[in-house]
Amino acid sequence: MSKVLDKIISVRNPKSPISESYRGIRTSIEFSNLDKEMKVIIVTSSMQNEGKSTVMANLAVSFANLEKKVLLLEGDLRNPSVHRMFNISNINGLTDILLNNKNFADCVHCTEIKNLHVLTCGAMPPNPSEILSSKKMKEFIACVREYYDYIFIDAPPIGIVTDAGIISTYSDGCVFVVGSKQCDIEMAKIAKQRLDDVKANIIGAVLNKFETEGSGYNYYNYYYQEESGRKGRNKKKAAL
Repeated sequence: MSKVLDKIISVRNPKSPISESYRGIRTSIEFSNLDKEMKVIIVTSSMQNEGKSTVMANLAVSFANLEKKVLLLEGDLRNPSVHRMFNISNINGLTDILLNNKNFADCVHCTEIKNLHVLTCGAMPPNPSEILSSKKMKEFIACVREYYDYIFIDAPPIGIVTDAGIISTYSDGCVFVVGSKQCDIEMAKIAKQRLDDVKANIIGAVLNKFETEGSGYNYYNYYYQEESGRKGRNKKKAAL
C-alpha cells in the first residue's frame, strides 16, 4: 500500500483499536439505515482542525471494505483538503462539473482502496454558498446517488459558515465531529443549533482527539453518540 494513505489509520493499521472504533461507528450508521435510507452523509464540525476530514476518510474506507461503492466528495469549497489527504490533483473537480466544463468521469479519482472513489473541489468559486445551494448541485447529488451505495461529503465547519447547513438539506444524515479540548462547548452548542435550525438529521457525534493516560502512554478514544428521536444515547465504542 502506498505511503500516501499511511495517514489513514484504517488503511495503515486495520487491526488497531482505533480502526475497530471506526467499524463500530460504521455499524451504528448501518443501523440508522433501517428506518430511513442513509446514503448521503455529511461530516462537519463546529470549527476548523477538529479532524472531520480524517474521520470522514476513515469511515469511507471502512464502508468500502464492506464491498460498498463509496464516493468521498469534497464539499468544502472554501478550504478544500481532501485532495491533499489522498495526494491527488485538484485541477478538475466538483465545480468544473457543475459549470459543465468537465464531466464526472473526467474528474473522479479511483483510489488504491477498492470501491472508493474521490471527487475533489476543483476550481475554488467566489460564491461557495450559491454553488452548493444551486439546482445543479442537487441534481448532481441525485445522479451520483443512483450509482454509489454511500456518499460521504466533507462539509465546512458549521460554526464558521452556513455551507454545511445547505448541504445537509439534500443529505440523509449528518455526523458531527468534536475535537476534545479544542472545541469550546458554547461553540459546539451553537453549531448543533444551526444544524437543528435547518432540520439536519444528526445521526451521531464523534469525540475526536480525546487523550487519556494509561501505562505511561497516550491513547486516543473515539466515542459515537447516536441520536434517537432527539434523545441522545451514549455508546462508548472503544476506550483505547
